[in-house]
Amino acid sequence: MRRVVITGMGPISPIGHGKDDYWKALRAGKNGIGPLTTFDLYDCPVTIGAEIKDFDPTRWMDGKEAKRSDRVIQFAVAAASLAVEDAKLDTTTLNPHKFGVYVGSGQGGIETSFNSFNTMMEKGCKRVSPYFIPMMISNMSTAYVAIKYKAKGPNLCIVTACATSLHSMGEAMHAIKRDDADVILAGGSEAALRAIGIAGFASMKALSTRMDSPETASRPFDKDRDGFLMGEGAGVLVLEELEHAKARGAHIYAEFTGYGTSCDAGHITAPDENAEGAIYATRRAIEMSGWKPEDVDYINAHGTSTQLNDKMESFMVHKVFGSHAKDVVVTSTKSMIGHCLGAAGALETIATLQAIEEGYVHPTINYTTPDPECDINIATGSGVQKDFKRVLVNSFGFGGHNGVLAFQKYEG
Repeated sequence: MRRVVITGMGPISPIGHGKDDYWKALRAGKNGIGPLTTFDLYDCPVTIGAEIKDFDPTRWMDGKEAKRSDRVIQFAVAAASLAVEDAKLDTTTLNPHKFGVYVGSGQGGIETSFNSFNTMMEKGCKRVSPYFIPMMISNMSTAYVAIKYKAKGPNLCIVTACATSLHSMGEAMHAIKRDDADVILAGGSEAALRAIGIAGFASMKALSTRMDSPETASRPFDKDRDGFLMGEGAGVLVLEELEHAKARGAHIYAEFTGYGTSCDAGHITAPDENAEGAIYATRRAIEMSGWKPEDVDYINAHGTSTQLNDKMESFMVHKVFGSHAKDVVVTSTKSMIGHCLGAAGALETIATLQAIEEGYVHPTINYTTPDPECDINIATGSGVQKDFKRVLVNSFGFGGHNGVLAFQKYEG
């Protein structure tokens, strides 16, 4: 059976670009949420979020290409470039037909869509850019990355809302296991932090309304949580077949051992309060890994800071782990970077793999008032130092899409 490992990580996040800067910020509990300043908010009731400032796409793309691509594509190319660099991967030596790209996006080029619609309404159809469609459609992130690296193998853009990048990684793992590819760049990108995206989530009452205190607004699992804050960015990881990685002397962050996926099939936005789908996906990831529930050390939770999700996810932890639940460390990266939607799972996976690498789990910030309905072992304060060997990453998306990934420390 072919085994899959992680050999490179590329985060573009509100608190740092590149593995080292991102991890340093997470360890320090750096808060990336603040007033939004780089675009017109119109009359949006929510004016805070986790914004990436001073992003220069020409560090990773030709200037002309950058002008003809949406921010979501720019993030994806930047994250993929960082992952390839981190993996010390010479892509010119790979069999191009065994080299794939799975980079999804929940909303695609939403900024381009909004701007192009305004252009059409104000100036007419003939003034809409010929680059509108390729800038807007979600699959262009994965296409741009493939073009950059001449990756001619499996190429998919998975769209499952907030579970997008996690599903991308899970399906990429299966592709490598079944010998469709030796190497896949997998993850997600999102650049929906614009007025139209904020307005939509605000109308659903999904966002925090703590405009006077952005630094404490995202508070996963806290009793006083009142919604999430939008973030933006991208995360791409290098997934590689084990023997292929060993042959080139690659550094291995962890072995990718399990993937569980399911659908609640119940509601377009609300999670199943009985967590049936989340429980199934979690148990499937554990079973595929050959573990028992008591083997799990740590869960990087979906942890959105919404009433329904955090309650459901806590319920799931107790149902799956029973008496072991008190020993499983749980944290939410979203407390610092907000909810990066289709990029969330990949950015959180990078944080999780660093926990294995460093023997340290970053804290969940802003957790001050325990909620009896979220009675789980939340990492707070200065984080948790421990030899983490078996870990899970959760993502749950609108439409009832559930995904859970399992990784373990690689020990040869």
